[in-house]
Amino acid sequence: MSESAPGSLPPPWSVPALPAVWRGAWRQGARQLAEETAIALTYNRVTHAVMMATPADLHDFAVGFSLAEGIVAAPGDIEEYDVVAAQQGLELRMWIAPGLMVALERRRRRLAGATGCGMCGLESVAEALRPASAVAHGGWFTPAELMQAVASLAPAQRLGQVTRAVHAAGFWRRNGGLWGAREDVGRHNALDKLHGALVLGGVSAADGVLVLTSRVSIELVQKAARMGVRVLVAVSAPTALAVRVADAAGMTVVGVARDDGFEVFCGHERVSASF
Repeated sequence: MSESAPGSLPPPWSVPALPAVWRGAWRQGARQLAEETAIALTYNRVTHAVMMATPADLHDFAVGFSLAEGIVAAPGDIEEYDVVAAQQGLELRMWIAPGLMVALERRRRRLAGATGCGMCGLESVAEALRPASAVAHGGWFTPAELMQAVASLAPAQRLGQVTRAVHAAGFWRRNGGLWGAREDVGRHNALDKLHGALVLGGVSAADGVLVLTSRVSIELVQKAARMGVRVLVAVSAPTALAVRVADAAGMTVVGVARDDGFEVFCGHERVSASF
């Protein structure tokens, strides 16, 4: 696998913008702006998806997206990988076995998504509302540990601190703290990047807490379940549908996680003394 030299890729943030700022009086401000780039994910030179995403952690993105979409079952199924700078964006070129490519073509799925769109191109309502994969039983955390997990993510959001315009997905473990985090202008992309990083790092997503900076939608629950996540914590609330799907999959969903507490929406048995 290869990737273009860092200098040939666009940066994850731009040169400073100079907005007019009102704080009781006008002044000129300065702010770094997050970049979003059109990124085409191709398999055997056939474009499958075009996403607007942050041009960073692209290998993680390619692997995580491919796993989350069920295109491959393991990173090794991607026989070759390359990043190619195109005229108006980037192309993540992947080569997979002919049998996998035939299965992909049968799906007749073409995505042309807006930023972070996690369901663009689905061909039926049934496909969009597919049940999430069942997650393993067990795995519990104390309220204090969940609060530690939430607090650990903000310091790792380097791009977010600079731009205030991206989402993050992090993975926290009881005995190791925050394992890592990935950021992107799209919340689904950030999770796909983290998925890829965990698999490439040989880390089981079932052994810790997934922390998200966004609201919890059905797509994020479906992606997290495919990863094997048992406990998902987010700073915002979940949708009602997301809770129903997560509950059916046996996942614990914690939302509205702030400095002063959180709310457990399903899977209460994994949060000690929750009731």
